Amino acid sequence: MRRLLCLFAVLPLLSGACSASPKTPSPFAGCDFGRAATANTLPDLELPCFTGEEKVSLRSLRGPAVINLWASWCTPCREELPVMQRLADTAGDKLTVLGVDTGDSREAGASFATAKAVSFPTLFDENKKLVNAVGGINLPVTVFIDAAGKTYVNLLPLDAAKLTAMVKEHTGVAVAL
Repeated sequence: MRRLLCLFAVLPLLSGACSASPKTPSPFAGCDFGRAATANTLPDLELPCFTGEEKVSLRSLRGPAVINLWASWCTPCREELPVMQRLADTAGDKLTVLGVDTGDSREAGASFATAKAVSFPTLFDENKKLVNAVGGINLPVTVFIDAAGKTYVNLLPLDAAKLTAMVKEHTGVAVAL
């Protein structure tokens, strides 16, 4: 009888330990940004929002927008991701800034973003579908979408000056970082 009582006392603890929930809560905003009626030129992929099960069709993203593909294990991402957060904070409603945690685990991505104070909306791409589809080999990769849905893919890390210039050139939005 004592063994049975011990089993009932331990079961609730075990069920919490076996849960799929990450230990680090998501630091990201939800994926409630604008979606376009007409498709852009991104690959026809759907990726889950990092904060839950909602899937986002990449073709439905409305420009102007900047999509940054990153991972916790990516050394250049450590410098670039905070610059992307400044872009998100500065641009406001003029520009959608979206991250894609790529080839990573949710736990590592959430922990990394928390440490870097990154909170803009982010999708999760564990299997690297988007980076492979846009021809990226290394991270970070940044995709720019203009108001007409035309995309430009940058395969190199960006600092604040380069990002400011590329946002203006490829989306038509002027920002000061």
